[in-house]
Amino acid sequence: MDTTRSRRTADDRLRVLLAGPERWDQRVGPIFAEDEDVSAQSVSTVEQAVAAATDRRAELDCVVAAHRLGEETGLDLLAALGSRGCSIPVVLAPSDGSESLASEAVGAGVADYLPADTEAAAFRQRCRAAVERRGDQRRRREQADQFESFFATPGQFTAVLDADGTVVRANRGALDALGRDERAVLGKRFWGLPWTDESSRDLQRAVHRARRGEYAEFEAGLPGDGGDAGAGDADGEARFEFTVRPVANEGGDVDRLVVEGREVAERVRLEEELRESEELHRVTLNNMTDTVLVTDDEGEFTYVCPNVHFIFGHSAEEIYDLGTIDALLGEDLFDPDGLDAEGTLTNIECTATDKDGREHTLLVNVRQVSIQGGTTLYSCRDITKRKQRERALTQLHRTSRGLLYAETKAEIADRVVSDAAAVLPSAAAALYRFDREENVLYPTAVSDEFEELVGALPEFRLDRENPLTEAFVEDETRTDDSAGRDAYLDRTDRAPQSPFSTLGDYVAVPLGDHGVFLAAAAEATFDEVGAEVAELLAATTEAAFDRVERESELRERDRALQRQNERLSQLNRVNEFIREIDQALVRAESREKIEAAVCERLTADDRFRFAWIGETTSLSRTLRPRAWAGDEQGYLDGVPFEFDGDSAAAEPSVRTAERREATLVANVAEHLRTGQWCKEAVSRDFQSVLSIPLAYDDVLFGTLTVYADRPNAFDEMVQSVLRELGDTVAAAINAVQRKEALRSDAVVELEYRVSDPSGVLSRLAGETGASLEVEGDVVGDDGTTLVFVTVEGADLNRVVASAEASVGVADAESVRETDEGGLVGLRLREDFVTSVLADHGAVLQRFRATPEGLSLTVDVPDSVTTRSIDEVVSNSYDSAEPVAQRQRTRALDTRGRAGRLRDDLTERQLEVAQMAYHAGYFDADRDVTGRDVAAMLDISHTAFYDHVRRIQRKLFASLFENRPHTEEVE
Repeated sequence: MDTTRSRRTADDRLRVLLAGPERWDQRVGPIFAEDEDVSAQSVSTVEQAVAAATDRRAELDCVVAAHRLGEETGLDLLAALGSRGCSIPVVLAPSDGSESLASEAVGAGVADYLPADTEAAAFRQRCRAAVERRGDQRRRREQADQFESFFATPGQFTAVLDADGTVVRANRGALDALGRDERAVLGKRFWGLPWTDESSRDLQRAVHRARRGEYAEFEAGLPGDGGDAGAGDADGEARFEFTVRPVANEGGDVDRLVVEGREVAERVRLEEELRESEELHRVTLNNMTDTVLVTDDEGEFTYVCPNVHFIFGHSAEEIYDLGTIDALLGEDLFDPDGLDAEGTLTNIECTATDKDGREHTLLVNVRQVSIQGGTTLYSCRDITKRKQRERALTQLHRTSRGLLYAETKAEIADRVVSDAAAVLPSAAAALYRFDREENVLYPTAVSDEFEELVGALPEFRLDRENPLTEAFVEDETRTDDSAGRDAYLDRTDRAPQSPFSTLGDYVAVPLGDHGVFLAAAAEATFDEVGAEVAELLAATTEAAFDRVERESELRERDRALQRQNERLSQLNRVNEFIREIDQALVRAESREKIEAAVCERLTADDRFRFAWIGETTSLSRTLRPRAWAGDEQGYLDGVPFEFDGDSAAAEPSVRTAERREATLVANVAEHLRTGQWCKEAVSRDFQSVLSIPLAYDDVLFGTLTVYADRPNAFDEMVQSVLRELGDTVAAAINAVQRKEALRSDAVVELEYRVSDPSGVLSRLAGETGASLEVEGDVVGDDGTTLVFVTVEGADLNRVVASAEASVGVADAESVRETDEGGLVGLRLREDFVTSVLADHGAVLQRFRATPEGLSLTVDVPDSVTTRSIDEVVSNSYDSAEPVAQRQRTRALDTRGRAGRLRDDLTERQLEVAQMAYHAGYFDADRDVTGRDVAAMLDISHTAFYDHVRRIQRKLFASLFENRPHTEEVE
């Protein structure tokens, strides 16, 4: 196998492999490095050289080898390449050569022998010459191989003659035809072979013509008994057709002649094949859609293809009757001079009208011929549908490009319907979209032509009672067919009024989940091109709808992210000033400082223009400003803050105080006709208002009202934050008031009468006829309250039994029995009024329940408003009625021991102490033991004594050490 790597690249660079030791390479390598038209690579061993030369990717042109390559030689390399079928030329370039080495190298088959010290240019030229010689040898060998393949063709007469006609070679086909062996033929003049006399003369003339360089053809006969005896005719002669071709040498002189012959019987066979081929062509022409016409020089028809009716609708006879080609294809179809010059004119586009008056676009090829009197052949192809597709696709491309800039579905629908007339000639169009909320298909865009056909278009529910809804539900294209139309008419009485009953041909194409595209024609029909283009237009529309939906979703997502970022930024700002307000509340020591700090910090934010805090007067008829900050501009003096009953016209702070819920006015300008305060507000550029109640435990301390200089300044987040701020401020005010109450000795004593029988003690007094008076209470860890009640005028056990039957009492127990009644402990499920009053800085001094009602006395410190305590009592007892109010001075625990002692005791220890005290455990003449009290508390007696010891230790520590007691680990 020849693995020659000497194919030359387009830049014609000589690719050389240098194979030799390093010293030799340093001497030979620069010869090739000096020439840009040569690329060289170096190896040092025979194995490396063979690998590089046989690598198909290397594509080397020649190998230049040293005489010595280690223990091997350049001739060993030549032998190794030959054994691998590689015929790349090898140039031997020894450093120290000799005549004997040169002889040996040439004998071994090197392409050239060059001493290594040969001048560089000559060296490179000799290498190129070696490559070219090897290339010429290869080409000659390939040509010879090709000729031998041709020469050996079985059954063909082939002979090679000398220029004088002497036979030098004859193949087996020639010898068989002549009936001679090779010895009887070679060296003889070709015309001297056993031809008939007449054939011999013709053959001799043909040989002389070929010797002059011409191709010669002749027919000759051979005796019928020569070669294949059965090949001759009845007279014993076999006829052959011959061709004599001259073959020139490198000098251009004819020195060889090649004779090819084929028996005439073969021609007969070929003629039969030709007839069969003509029949095949005739059948093909009858069934193909292209039409072939032949005319003479005058344009009159000499041949009309039988299939002419496919395009023109005429029969062949009718085409002949037209007379000339101009009547069929029009005048001046082509330039005659151009046809004369070119011989063929292709792809001439023209229009022709068929027998029914329809216009066709044709692509015509015109060729000069000479056949049966005809000189011009016309091949006509109907490209009407292709032109329709091209026009439709061109317009569809414009539509698609236009839809790229559409931003809404309505815009897309209008564009598609308006362009449909250009995409679908003579077609009316409508586009139905699907309403996901109503589950109906409704017309969103309708062409004028469609309205002229069917009038106003109705909506359709998804009942699959017409092709439109069926196309949408099934997600398949629906077209007009009589069967489908009749089925639809049978399904509904309204069908005759349906738009589909008046349409001609139509196609309904679903647009995915978006709707349906409907195209129709009143008279024409939709061919396959129309239906195909309609589906393409629908697919383009669906893609545009999808794009708009995606972009809308992305825009909405971007807007949502932007809003979220804005909310987060706003929340960070709000949290910042809320933290500052919280810090101010922690540091504030009075209500006034709390209110001032809140107003000042709110107006320090550039979003809020003005803020103030007001409280209701004792008669609850007006709001009185307590603190304010910001750009007030006399607003508090210019606006009435009275409770006049018309809450809709009242200032927002008044409405908040009345309803005890936040009041928002998003845009003050929209309420200018509602109240006088609006005019005052907008004149000071107060554009929006938010007022929130300051309430703790259902007690209203006042209102916080904030004003902004732009509408809609209070979004949901700001409202939520400010509402929470209101709760925080109210709690801080309550805590400050409680702290101040502990330091105040001036109190207001409030006395109330309550006729509400729904309270636990009221019901208990009413059921037993007893008088009940509260002695003390303790709040348990479980959320219940243990109340100690003195009972008079009733049996103690009856009171306990009645209490245990009450839903509001978790447990009741007799603590101590006396002649008048005794003491009971009632564990109430809900907070008792004592703790509620204490949360607001007030102290319950007396609480008595009789069958006639309740009476209670409350001490209110000077720092706490009596109005807030009124609300606490009213919230606890709906029918509470104040009957007396007295000023007095109370004794203070100046050293704070009592307060510290209560703080030191745990809730359990306080409960144990009160139970033991009220049970008489600490009395001098006690008749109650620790076990008795432990049983009342439902604990062990050891636990009771342990609690008592701890309580006593804390009591003495508070008394003697004058410092808070550190609780031991229990």
